[in-house]
Amino acid sequence: MTLDKLLQAQGFGTRKASQRMIIDGRVSVSGVVVTDYQHHFEPELLSISVDGQPWVCRQQIYLVLNKPTNFECSRKPSHHPGVLTLLPPLFLARNTQPVGRLDHDTTGMLLLSDDGGFIHRHSSPKHHVTKTYEATTQDAVTPELIAKLLAGVQLRDEPAPLTALSCRQLGSHRIEIVLDQGKYHQVKRMLAAEGHHCVALARTAIGNLRLEDLDLPIGEWCFLSEAQLGLLKKTGAASTSN
Repeated sequence: MTLDKLLQAQGFGTRKASQRMIIDGRVSVSGVVVTDYQHHFEPELLSISVDGQPWVCRQQIYLVLNKPTNFECSRKPSHHPGVLTLLPPLFLARNTQPVGRLDHDTTGMLLLSDDGGFIHRHSSPKHHVTKTYEATTQDAVTPELIAKLLAGVQLRDEPAPLTALSCRQLGSHRIEIVLDQGKYHQVKRMLAAEGHHCVALARTAIGNLRLEDLDLPIGEWCFLSEAQLGLLKKTGAASTSN
């Protein structure tokens, strides 16, 4: 790929703007200034620098964000800042999008990518990607609530009961629940249907990739490695629990 096309693909600007940056000597590749924008490079994981800022090129990006509360998973947020404001502007230029959505008051693991196929595979309910949540309830958790979530909860607009793959009590007012249906507001609605108001919700894992293993502070993001991407494809916790 020519250097100007590479810069454009990475989100540094239009092709014409990229050519101008290269001609002006603002771009280096592997530590060497390159002024010929038609010079060809292999793009994947190429180390470049623009105006002294290093960047590793990726044909497609796969990110995980530890989402804070009061951020919307939308490119056009309405009431709160969008999660994309937590990312470098280059990612926005590449049409990076959240993989599915978390409510503005839900925290935890959020995937983002500019790969349409990846976004579909990990957000469409038909692919049954497991997601693990920790929910805090207003009233105390009971064994009956755990049993009901495992047996199936009938929601008003669903043809059949929705069941948790796994559900266990973490504290007097906290549960861990694993789902693979990917329905709208599913955890909150399942709890509400059983008379329990959810006062806090956090996604802690997708597949076998757990947020606690990433050492990622709230509001921070990181690239996913090949090994971590592989964990997304694996199923989460086995069903059962009390």
